[in-house]
Amino acid sequence: MSSSQFSRRSILKAGAAIAVPFLVSGKALGLEGAAPASERVRVGIIGLGGRSRGIVAESQELKKLEIVDVCDCFRPAVDRFIGEKAAGRKWVGYEDFRKLIEEKKPDGVMVETTTHARAWIAVTAMQMGMDTYIEKPMCLTIQEGRYMVNVARKYNRVTQVGTQQRSMPYNNWASDLVKNGAIGKIKTVLAPNFVGPEKWPGKEPMPLPQGGNEGWWDVWTNQAELRPYHPELHHGWERWWDYDGGGLCFGVTGWGTHSYDQIQRALGTDETGPVEMVLEEAVYNGPCGQFERVPEDDPTYLEYLNRLARPVSGPRAKVRMWYANGVELRLHLNGDWGPGLGAIFIGENGKIEINRDKIATNPKELLQRPDNPGPITRPETEYHIANWLDCIKTRGKCNADIEYGLRSTTLCYLVNIVREIGEVGFKLKWDPQTEKFTNHEGANQSSYVTRPRRKGYELPAVT
Repeated sequence: MSSSQFSRRSILKAGAAIAVPFLVSGKALGLEGAAPASERVRVGIIGLGGRSRGIVAESQELKKLEIVDVCDCFRPAVDRFIGEKAAGRKWVGYEDFRKLIEEKKPDGVMVETTTHARAWIAVTAMQMGMDTYIEKPMCLTIQEGRYMVNVARKYNRVTQVGTQQRSMPYNNWASDLVKNGAIGKIKTVLAPNFVGPEKWPGKEPMPLPQGGNEGWWDVWTNQAELRPYHPELHHGWERWWDYDGGGLCFGVTGWGTHSYDQIQRALGTDETGPVEMVLEEAVYNGPCGQFERVPEDDPTYLEYLNRLARPVSGPRAKVRMWYANGVELRLHLNGDWGPGLGAIFIGENGKIEINRDKIATNPKELLQRPDNPGPITRPETEYHIANWLDCIKTRGKCNADIEYGLRSTTLCYLVNIVREIGEVGFKLKWDPQTEKFTNHEGANQSSYVTRPRRKGYELPAVT
């Protein structure tokens, strides 16, 4: 455009446009410690239990994270969470996550719900345009997990599963040592013998707690059988077969998802899994360890193992698995010793024990390598959330992409299935490509492979 084409009106418009930023708040521009609006990622949180509280607490220093609102199907949980965590944020609080998405239009959501509701909510949110952070275990069955992966791929959603050790530099450094041959070819991996879920025994119905809207218990129950209300279901759901796979501390899907994901990362088997597995003893109900108090100066001592894992009891039995490359996985260790959130890798030339932010090696010289980043310096979940936020901006693959999350969760459910079948000494053969057993049709009928969903909570169709 030539200079003769500039009118007085256009010059005034240009001047007005230039003046606008001086009227924008310092917060929007990234002053006052906040990231500029163009760099912030607007997020909604769905499910307001203890994990959500931890996420808010551990992400306070992430300037690019803007939590726009929160949701839980039980209204008192919403009000309590806002009262404790809003800290000046103008949250309305929702009971229907779809309404939160429609009205607040976030960039993504964090699905921190019960396990049995997670797939239905995550799939619906992804179809509504949401990039999604999905708490672990990401699904209740292997089949619904595969459906979630397919939806994420079809709609090009950025997904992060809540196995945060994948974003901790110290853990990744040690995993890479294993994967890249620092102790030679891996022969054996030792990991914990985690406690499994229990079957709901049926208890006398209890009155519904005050404050929930009509129908909230139906929504909470989601795909599972609609049982009469009981507080041990509402607040202890992770213990029961119909709602989780052993979500307790030192449970198969509680701590086991972290341990098995650490194994997958270090072995370089992110998109596959074991091919054979065997139950080595009859399933029994018992404590997760021998409860021998480990001295604090013992190198195997981990305070949380003694404090958290020692009281846990439930169904357990030793299981052994094999990968296609011959690596043997022994799920044998007790809960009062060793890598409760990791594993011990035994190679031709040494051993590496990886726990959460704690590494031991033999030879010890491996720890002296100049590339060792050392223990974390920020809250452990902050690294993981930051990776998800970055990938939302770049459209890259997250450290704990949904496919990786499914494979680690599948390992948990394979443990439960082997114990459920209960045939000591019989080798079950698993095809990680078709995600089916090839020599035991009964195992393919396990409710951790697939199960019917209650009407009204079918997974949304992919169109």
